[in-house]
Amino acid sequence: MDLLRNYVLICGVIAWFIAQTVKVPIEYLRERKWNWSLLFHAGGMPSSHSALVTAVAYACGLFFGFETPEFAIAVTLAVVVIYDATGIRRQAGKHAELINAMINDMASGHPLKEEQLREVLGHTPLEALAGVLLGLVVAQLGWWIFR
Repeated sequence: MDLLRNYVLICGVIAWFIAQTVKVPIEYLRERKWNWSLLFHAGGMPSSHSALVTAVAYACGLFFGFETPEFAIAVTLAVVVIYDATGIRRQAGKHAELINAMINDMASGHPLKEEQLREVLGHTPLEALAGVLLGLVVAQLGWWIFR
């Protein structure tokens, strides 16, 4: 199966999987409770989005060359995804937090129960940086293993 020889994709998927998995014990260390739903949600430390696109971009450079159109496309995509994760999605999460607080204030003491918005949508710059570093490490290891 040719898909199993797409080492760029394999590096990206491995970086994403590691980032999603690592979120659970990191959250446990912070909150002292297990939150297994983090395996399936966006946001948190490290950024799996940043890890995925960084691993793909760096692996494109390693496997095909840093002067190729594949690398240029992958880097452009990575910049857009990381910008979105740390900017737009993070702001949307802050808006959700504020709206939830307003709903709680308005509905306190009333039987009205409003659905809470998900507040952890984006990433802090540190979370994105951790994802970028993870992506670089995974792609480098993948290049050493698969070349």
